[in-house]
Amino acid sequence: MSETTTLSYLKPERISLKNHPEFGERWIQERIVEDPSILGLGDLVVKDKERIHRGAGRLDILCQDADESRRYEIEIQLGKTDESHIIRTIEYWDIERKRYPQYEHVAVIVAEDITSRFLNVVNLFNGFIPLVAVQVNGFRFGTNISLVFTTVLDERKLGLVDEDEEVSETTDRAYWEKRGSKSTVGLADEVLKLINEFDSGLSLKYNKFYIGLADRNGRPDNFVALKPRKNWLGVLIRLPQSEEIQAKIEEAGLDVLEYSTKERRYKLRLSKSDLEQHHAFLSELLKLAQGDIED
Repeated sequence: MSETTTLSYLKPERISLKNHPEFGERWIQERIVEDPSILGLGDLVVKDKERIHRGAGRLDILCQDADESRRYEIEIQLGKTDESHIIRTIEYWDIERKRYPQYEHVAVIVAEDITSRFLNVVNLFNGFIPLVAVQVNGFRFGTNISLVFTTVLDERKLGLVDEDEEVSETTDRAYWEKRGSKSTVGLADEVLKLINEFDSGLSLKYNKFYIGLADRNGRPDNFVALKPRKNWLGVLIRLPQSEEIQAKIEEAGLDVLEYSTKERRYKLRLSKSDLEQHHAFLSELLKLAQGDIED
């Protein structure tokens, strides 16, 4: 016969973390560093704490998603949120995203009291700045204390490539020559030539955030997306992640920025010499990507 456990109700006592002599900001920081999953933001790995930003102070915690190339700049404030805390959090986020542009970056404010005024202000730019607000509350259970983290403002999710093509803002070649350069837009032409060797019905389609592909009827066919930069071309090839493909890319000596599990894309950084030296291999990857979409 199995034993049954009798559970009893214990009303928790909420405590002020800001005014508590032991459980202050540093203590909460240590608890998050020990187990960042308590934030409720996914499977995070701590990359750094008290990260020095010259002239701007110290970032409380820097985390990275274990499965995605996404980083979280986390700032902790006890008591009520204020304007200076918003500015400081965004400043750290901006420094990190400029220093490490190969990652997606999300600003995270952890505060004890997130006011409605704060939410109103933040909502004005949420979507332009990926920002998450997490409220932390401390509760006493007899001789124990527990922390409860609640996300009260989530990052506004942006659609993936070709998820909203019907309303996607189109641009032109001149826009991308200014945003990147004439030479790197020329590399996009070279990629199209590779594609036209096995599908002559596709052409470049200039969108605001990437250059995609369109068929003869103007319909999107984005098994690859292109992002010209000043000195190189970003090529985002949609393929399932596999050790075999990864090994072939590394063997070819191509520069892989990352694999995005959310977009299911290999993100490569290509130069003119890459396109010349690896013509056959890149053609193979692109043809494989088109076949994967059709399947």
